This record gives sequence, structure tokens and C-alpha cells, in this order.
Amino acid sequence: MGCGRVGSSLARALVRIGHEVAVIDQNSSAFLRLGRDFPGMCVTGVGFDRDVLTRAGIERAGAFAAVSSGDNSNIISARVARETFGVERVVARIYDAKRAAVYERLGIPTIATVPWTTDRFLRTLVSDQASTSWRDPTGTVAVTELTLHEDWYGRTVTDLEGTIGARVAFIIRFGQGVLPTGKTVLQADDAVYIAATSGTVGEAVALATTAPAHED
Repeated sequence: MGCGRVGSSLARALVRIGHEVAVIDQNSSAFLRLGRDFPGMCVTGVGFDRDVLTRAGIERAGAFAAVSSGDNSNIISARVARETFGVERVVARIYDAKRAAVYERLGIPTIATVPWTTDRFLRTLVSDQASTSWRDPTGTVAVTELTLHEDWYGRTVTDLEGTIGARVAFIIRFGQGVLPTGKTVLQADDAVYIAATSGTVGEAVALATTAPAHED
């Protein structure tokens, strides 16, 4: 719910990693942010209205993100998704830090308006992996460990970087750090760490868990 900068970015990222997405916004012109090629559903209406949520497919949804500009709308819609429709993964964007603490106690994860908002939403919605290992003080660059699909073993670092859109910073192999080149071949039991700009980390992490495309 919400098709502003965060909502549209999140929707496009979810589509790129293979998810079916529906976006709700009261303003139909907001959907222009998604681009003409957006394959998901766009539903105009109030995000906590049950009929609107039903039209958007909430009854079969695996996750729900409330990312409008209003705290009240976000938390109400998040609670409706969780308590009325039984959606397991629900997360709300909250501007008021004091309110966020209250809603966390209700069992609804909240995310503040920080530079890496999209990454944190994406991780909460689709991944159970640990949080980012390191982030620079400005919040621009992050380093995090990947969980690779087993089919990546035997492929090169260049192959991986081309798919996930991030740089492999280093590898821990047999307990020792390795600075890889593009020709370095990934091996089973490698701990692979990437460096990426905020807004792209969550997508990179998710893409790494899928099998690489097979060459013809």
C-alpha cells in the first residue's frame, strides 16, 4: 500500500526477483512511478478498506507492506492485513519513532524513514537472512553476506556480479579472507560478502538465492 518513492521502488524490486505484486494507492497518477512495463496489478483506493484489499488479492498474499505517507493509514492497513486476512509477513513504515515502538509490541515490524528503507522492507518481506554486516556512516554503501543457491558453485564471480548487480567484496574460504578477481570460481562452503549501494542490497541478496540462468 502506497506508491510513492519507496513503494514504487519496492514493487519493482519484488517483480524483478520473480514475485507477483499488487500496488494500492488513493491517487491513480501515483502508478506512473511504476513505469509502463510494470506487470503487476494497480488498485486505486484506500489501503485499509477491506474491499480494496480483496480486489488487490490480499486473501492469497504472502506479504503486505504499508508504505504510504501516513502513520495511521499504514498501521491500520497493516493490522487489517495481519488480523483480518491472516497475512504472515506484514511490515509498516512509521515516521513517529514513539509510535513505532508501540506497534512493534503488537507484533508488526516497523521501519523508519532512513536511506536504506527499501532494502529493509525487501528483506522483511522475502528473506529470513541476517541484517547487513556493515554500512558506511552516510548509509550509502552496505556490506552483507550472501546465501548462494547451490548452482552458483562452479560459476565465476563475474557471473554472480552480473546477475545480482553488486560487487563481490571478499570471500572467506577455508577460514581465510580472499580478495577475488572476476575469474575466481565460487566453491561450496564459501562465505561470500558483497558491497552494494543502499536500495539494491535486498534485491541482490534475493537474486543470489535463485539458480543462475543456464547458458545455451
